[in-house]
Amino acid sequence: MHPVYIKYSEDQISKIGNTIIYLSEKIDNLSKTKLLKLLYILDEVSVRKSGIPFLNLHYDVWKFGPVDKDIFIELSSKPNLLKKFITKTTNRNGKSYIDSIAEFNDDEFSDNEINLLDFVITKFGTKTSTELVSYTHKVGSLWHNVAKKNSILELLETEQINSTELEIDLGELVQHDKRKKQLFKEYNLYY
Repeated sequence: MHPVYIKYSEDQISKIGNTIIYLSEKIDNLSKTKLLKLLYILDEVSVRKSGIPFLNLHYDVWKFGPVDKDIFIELSSKPNLLKKFITKTTNRNGKSYIDSIAEFNDDEFSDNEINLLDFVITKFGTKTSTELVSYTHKVGSLWHNVAKKNSILELLETEQINSTELEIDLGELVQHDKRKKQLFKEYNLYY
């Protein structure tokens, strides 16, 4: 379990904010749910590829998939931590979208990270929120495994509960790769 209170450094906030700017500039009508799934997928793909998380957020098992609670709250109302980076806009149909209010700044990003962002946008950017939820919930996914192991899968799927405090351990993605497992462990000790 992660600590009850997480304080993000200015560098972390900047990287999260600029990641969202990058995604919102490349993906039309970026909804909160779609953004939350894409942030998770970025961390998952990054850990699978290198052993190091992209943003190193803390994802809990919720009804609509892995969710970082702090980012969910941030996107559910007027942004506070990310107010220099994004805003929420509502269209005529009442749907809310995430839009950038600042220029993308790549200071926190390596070339590999920009390539990873582009990969996730290409592979998942045109998918709907529903398709991304299905992707993160598929049998064998970390979300599915934690929910099943803790006997809450049916409760989540039948919407008897909406959220849990059960954290997804991205390190499980690299358990069979010694080098990536060590990188993941070292990165999480440092951050």
